[in-house]
Amino acid sequence: MAQPSASLVFKVTRREHEPVVPAKPTPNEHKLLSDIDDQEGLRFQIPVIQFYRNNDHAFTRGREPVKVIREALAQTLVFYYLFARRLREVPGGKLIVDCNGEGVVFIEADADVTLEQFGDALQPPFPCLEELLSDVPGSQGVLNSPLLLIQTRGIMIVTEECMNKGSGKEHGYSVTKLQGVDE
Repeated sequence: MAQPSASLVFKVTRREHEPVVPAKPTPNEHKLLSDIDDQEGLRFQIPVIQFYRNNDHAFTRGREPVKVIREALAQTLVFYYLFARRLREVPGGKLIVDCNGEGVVFIEADADVTLEQFGDALQPPFPCLEELLSDVPGSQGVLNSPLLLIQTRGIMIVTEECMNKGSGKEHGYSVTKLQGVDE
């Protein structure tokens, strides 16, 4: 790959964000978090961006990749329904996971730039992070905001990862924005 131009200019067009909920009903419950996970100093977000090539696999051939991702996400949330949740604070400052099936935030976007134009250094700190990631109203904080935000483009998936680092465990995901802790 070539080195990126110092003046790389591109345009990102986003559609309106929408919720993706589990494809089947999931438990409506509250889960109390541990004291470690309740620490206010550990309530922050970390933006992450990941790129994937569309290899035109047999299971996506002839189908729009964004639709495949949206449908697969809804099916996945049946088993990982905690990602379709919100963190809430209850009296005393304790955090709970409100498993209410509100869903994750899904955004379809297009950018008039290719991976090759970014050059070899597709690693942190990524120079165009702010231009590529969406700023969804209500998702900036840890409390009462979506735990998962996915922004996807046909051949490029852009993500933002948010987490509460209290447990010291990072929530891995391929296309997510997370805030929270383990079950």
